[in-house]
Amino acid sequence: MQRRRALRNLTGTALSMSAIPSFAQLMKDSDPTAPKAAVAAPLKGNINHSVCRWCYSKIPLEELCQAAKSMGIKSIDLTGPEEWPVLKKYGLTSALPQGAGKGINDGFNDPKFHDELVASYEAIFPKLKAAGMTTVICFSGNRRGMSDAVGLENCAVGLKRLMPSAEKHGITMIMELLNSKVNHKDYMCDHTAWGVELCKKVGSDKFKLLYDIYHMQIMEGDIIRTIQESHQYIGHYHTGGNPGRNEIDETQEIYYPAVMKAIVATGFKGYVAQEFIPKRDPLTSLREAVLLCDV
Repeated sequence: MQRRRALRNLTGTALSMSAIPSFAQLMKDSDPTAPKAAVAAPLKGNINHSVCRWCYSKIPLEELCQAAKSMGIKSIDLTGPEEWPVLKKYGLTSALPQGAGKGINDGFNDPKFHDELVASYEAIFPKLKAAGMTTVICFSGNRRGMSDAVGLENCAVGLKRLMPSAEKHGITMIMELLNSKVNHKDYMCDHTAWGVELCKKVGSDKFKLLYDIYHMQIMEGDIIRTIQESHQYIGHYHTGGNPGRNEIDETQEIYYPAVMKAIVATGFKGYVAQEFIPKRDPLTSLREAVLLCDV
């Protein structure tokens, strides 16, 4: 609900990870006298790391930027135009910005929203390009009794209207896959196969999917196979521990090192953003997650 409010305001088998080195072990070669925020993580460079702003909303943006930079994080996801100058100040980008649309519930599956959605995204495209950004998030919307087949056709119609402008500005629209079982009841784009079929119908390389690992673990599981089979339609990834959407450590069921290796093996050059709600010290949990995913 916290993320839903933020977006609206701005426009399985359990596996142990005991074999994974602890944060302290991973950082033991760093200067023990250095402030934690000033210690750079020893990243391998195979994953482009990002973090979602809303999960750290209690931390001032400049402080989060400083901490992210020190960890080797290159981007802060789900930021709007008023925040981009702060990111730029710290040499960061927003690998998946927001700032257009009507939020999660009211999306492209309902034609009555198409005119407003098209105008909103056409207005944000030049701002994104001017800021050096290349993507923007979008949503299918809720079913509200609509069949998946009808919603698929409606989404394709609305999105096709935007593809010429998206292609002109070099912006990829990325629709998020969300679970409709726990967090986003009635959301339509809740299975990878539906999203892939939409990509095929839109027929442009400027429309892809946000594969949220947490959400798709809830809806369909079989994470690695799905990534292997559908990676050409995926433009971005989000993390999160399941159950609970908290830290991606040994308290949850997804084995993130294997998932990250599968992503790297596809040749993916985009970003993986941490989108979990910390239960412990937020920046310590964030650093641990980045190191865990840095395969």
